[in-house]
Amino acid sequence: MRVKKQLVSIGLNVLAWLLSLVVLIPFVVIVLNSFKSDAEAKVLKLTLPVKFIFENYKIVYEQGHLGGSFFNSLLHSTASSLLLVFVVAFSAFTLSRNYSKLSKFLYFFLILGITLPLNYIPLMEVMKSLGMINSHVGMILLYTAMGIPISLFITYAFVSNIPKELDEAAIMDGCNGIKLFLRIIVPLLTSVLVTVFVLNFLSVWNEFTAPLYMLNTVEMWPMTLAVYNFFGQFSAQWNLVSADIVLTSLPVLIVFLIGQKYIVGGLTSGAVKG
Repeated sequence: MRVKKQLVSIGLNVLAWLLSLVVLIPFVVIVLNSFKSDAEAKVLKLTLPVKFIFENYKIVYEQGHLGGSFFNSLLHSTASSLLLVFVVAFSAFTLSRNYSKLSKFLYFFLILGITLPLNYIPLMEVMKSLGMINSHVGMILLYTAMGIPISLFITYAFVSNIPKELDEAAIMDGCNGIKLFLRIIVPLLTSVLVTVFVLNFLSVWNEFTAPLYMLNTVEMWPMTLAVYNFFGQFSAQWNLVSADIVLTSLPVLIVFLIGQKYIVGGLTSGAVKG
């Protein structure tokens, strides 16, 4: 029986490694091609370059105008994620601790956005009427609103599992609502709030459709549109395109690696009743 369990475990590990290779091999090919010459990169093989050409990254940065695009993506991703964490934390705590029918209606109304598709045509008209087309503030607020349904769903489940006896004890010790939330609840929400931040950061950084509709000047473009534009100009030079993809992916990988342990903890802890 023990041998059978070990064989099953080994088999599952081998399967996991094979599935990982399916994801990793294309990325490794892109990284290697980013250091190759134009002729070598056109083959798209999993081989080391004859000579590592670091100049590709300099060309991409200068000709692709990635400095401004990187700042735009970083601003939109970071600001919207921080604002989302603030809004969702307060909302989840208020709605979960309030037993009125209005609170339940608001909660289900907000998370209904998880299933509803986003129609960009009327959204453009709303943004235009508010003067938020082609503006950083408009994009940050839009990304925050887009992230509320799923983020509230995750956070609400987590807050609901925090014993209400903690609230009563804190109130008896003299805490008001704000102090209770900031000193007692927020420290317990660290893992789920980091999860919300990382997931929203990744989503906003990779967003393509929203900026395509809402931003009409190159100076306002995020990294996704910069890569799209760069690919249109240099589609025949795979070494430069690969370098551009690597530069675009690096911030996302770094943020994910830093926050991965919180993502796992945040998603699982809110799903288990204590």
